Amino acid sequence: MRSTGRCDPSQPARPLPFAPARVPALPVPNHVGSGMAGGAAGEAQCLSYTGCNFLRQRLVLATLSGRPLKIRKIRAKEEDPGLLDFEASFIRLIDKVTNGSRIEINQTGTTLYYQPGLLYGGSLEHDCSPSRGIGYYLESLLCLAPFMKHPLKIVLRGVTNDQIDPSVDVLKATALPLLKKFGIDGESLEIKINRRGMPPKGGGEILFACPVRKVLQPVQFTDPGKIKRIRGTAYSVRVSPQMANRMVESARGILNKFLPDIYIYTDHMKGVSSGKSPGFGMCLTAETINGTILSAELASNPQGQGTAVLPEELGQNCAKLLLEEIYRGGCVDSTNQSLTILLMTLGQRDVSKVLLGPLSPYTIEFLRHLRSFFQIMFKIETKTTEEEHAGGEKVLMTCVGVGFCNLSKTMR
Repeated sequence: MRSTGRCDPSQPARPLPFAPARVPALPVPNHVGSGMAGGAAGEAQCLSYTGCNFLRQRLVLATLSGRPLKIRKIRAKEEDPGLLDFEASFIRLIDKVTNGSRIEINQTGTTLYYQPGLLYGGSLEHDCSPSRGIGYYLESLLCLAPFMKHPLKIVLRGVTNDQIDPSVDVLKATALPLLKKFGIDGESLEIKINRRGMPPKGGGEILFACPVRKVLQPVQFTDPGKIKRIRGTAYSVRVSPQMANRMVESARGILNKFLPDIYIYTDHMKGVSSGKSPGFGMCLTAETINGTILSAELASNPQGQGTAVLPEELGQNCAKLLLEEIYRGGCVDSTNQSLTILLMTLGQRDVSKVLLGPLSPYTIEFLRHLRSFFQIMFKIETKTTEEEHAGGEKVLMTCVGVGFCNLSKTMR
């Protein structure tokens, strides 16, 4: 949905239990630290959207830019109107990692007003909704964590691997190396899986820790390079440990035709570490000579839903998905396109260039939201590969960072 600009005071009053403070229409503050500089949030223009799509994008960008946000008609015409349990859980998580945020929801849950506070961080715990994976929450935390006041150390509980959201394994293998390219690194940057949890009941637990940074460095990342090795994890919980071995054999049967350097770990968790529901799955990553990491994953159907999947079939399909991701190519896999674009936007006032594969619909909408929240537009060039066997069309994304500065970072 497109932004309609400033909240319109001429519209008839909504039957809401809250009345967001009317503020004069002041120019949007400079983004150097505006997401962190307390008072700026109340003075910026309020952005207005309708519908439930891209809720995470809007809340994350509102928090970073310090701009208030109003979302109306959230599933207004459906039988079960308003925010769903996983969205409410996400809003509670945003409230936990910030200090001074103002969140107001009407009685039916169809209207949300959000005035962001300061990103605070610290040691936290959060129980995620089992209807979505932990990856749903972790993706947004990866965007916010480098700009906290205190280094973030959070324990998330719920479903670690499902068929909808990126699994914790994939984010650990792909997103952490990506953060390091932008200068966010150190011993305290980690994702640790303490317990696995499969849908529908979950029971998994992970630890995510991230240091804070004052500024991000610009990147020039335009040559993905050739694939040099493939790594992966085949996991199984509350089923026979032989399932993981069967997945590995079938995946290797396809991948060994292309590359000898393949190692897929088997991960069978028992007892408390195995969560509350049975299941199995596989996560594969391909690494290039220039440090690009492309990923693919598959998980079995949740207990009691759909037809049972053979581990051999799942292993083969996961290997084919990885080959498809390699064909799409680029320097970042399709899971992390939006994270890359955000970090480029928030970089210093210098040129950043990244070569991506075909843009996903989620990334395209993210670019529109960046224009609304940060007034930034990317130069997008289509690159057709002249080499044979070089994969599909690529997109070269170029932008000048807004010079975002984390003013909350405690000075030592």
